[in-house]
Amino acid sequence: MADGALYQTALAELGDVTARITAAETAAACALIADAGQLVLYGCGREGLLVRGFAMRLHHLGLRVAMQGDMACPPVGPGDLFIASAGPGELSTVTALMQVARGAGADVLFLTAEPATPTARLATQVLTIPAQTMARDTAPGASTVLPMGSIYEGALFVLFEIMVLRLRERLGATPEAMRARHTNLE
Repeated sequence: MADGALYQTALAELGDVTARITAAETAAACALIADAGQLVLYGCGREGLLVRGFAMRLHHLGLRVAMQGDMACPPVGPGDLFIASAGPGELSTVTALMQVARGAGADVLFLTAEPATPTARLATQVLTIPAQTMARDTAPGASTVLPMGSIYEGALFVLFEIMVLRLRERLGATPEAMRARHTNLE
């Protein structure tokens, strides 16, 4: 397959997933984020890299945000929100951290492609990204181009950018204010 066709197939697969992310779940997730006292985010592997990028944008919006595992990560409690991504639905680290957050009184936003898993029941809100992950990458109908969990991860990037736009509107953050919060240590 030529490069142009590979790009088109990959974009079509991502477009199919993003078209099936529900506006109601996205709006509910944005409301939880906007109303939280502080935000702590977590994701494993490549998902974690995308979650980290989202955390950066939330910071640019002026929200109090940290990544779980960073040395300066604060504790969570009532009024706070723990955001975790586990595309395949069940990742022991994510499940354990969600249990700790709920036990401390924090709300939990869970991003996953598998909303019917036991871990999803721990969440205050589930945001479903109906994409192929490693849980289903060998099943019939699996991606012909993007391997393993790449469709989920690509859809996360697009979803996070749309959520930032929705949050920017909701919070009244200007592009100039966001830019002023960007690091100058690059």
